[in-house]
Amino acid sequence: MKKILRGMIQTMNKVNPPRITTLNELHEAESGNPFSILIGTILSARTKDENTSVAVKKLFSKYKTARELAKANVSTVKKIIKPCGFYRVKARRIIKVASLIDSQYNGKVPDKLEELLKLPGVGRKTANCVLVYAFEKPAIPVDTHVHRICNRLGLVNTKTPEETEFELMKKIPKKDWIRINDTFVMYGQNICRPISPKCAVCQIRKDCKYYKTRNVS
Repeated sequence: MKKILRGMIQTMNKVNPPRITTLNELHEAESGNPFSILIGTILSARTKDENTSVAVKKLFSKYKTARELAKANVSTVKKIIKPCGFYRVKARRIIKVASLIDSQYNGKVPDKLEELLKLPGVGRKTANCVLVYAFEKPAIPVDTHVHRICNRLGLVNTKTPEETEFELMKKIPKKDWIRINDTFVMYGQNICRPISPKCAVCQIRKDCKYYKTRNVS
């Protein structure tokens, strides 16, 4: 895995150093604030990174804590997060999550996977993102980029992101888990894209099942 991660980073640096991912940006801008990262991850689903960033910044400039967001007007929140996909559903969801964080966890986001999964709208990917980006705990958040690239490389042969997560947990040393999501997401957005991947510039193509099968040049 270290060889793959190193090859990805070298490729991206050579082609055009990409900006950091939204969650990494949140991690740095909010000093790893667990609540903003939790809400930001929920908002990022089916949404472009740039739109998520805009919505999160506006949201947290108005609501600083879980209690403040829990008391927010749904219509106001909808207007703020409108750049996000499914903003109507997400507005109600994040208010409900904020209310539970405030009432059941004393305003603090839990740092255990089992507790995070109890929150409405929080699946394994979101929970693992919170563990990695908010608490710097080893976890493997698997989104469409991670799932696609791992199958293309031949690291796994799976049909769902959840299956990919469990397979990667078996194959990759725990000390490397925390680096996977951010690197793979950047690579998936810039190089190993869903359509027209840039195989010609990829420095790990010799180890890639997808490249070998299709002999893409």
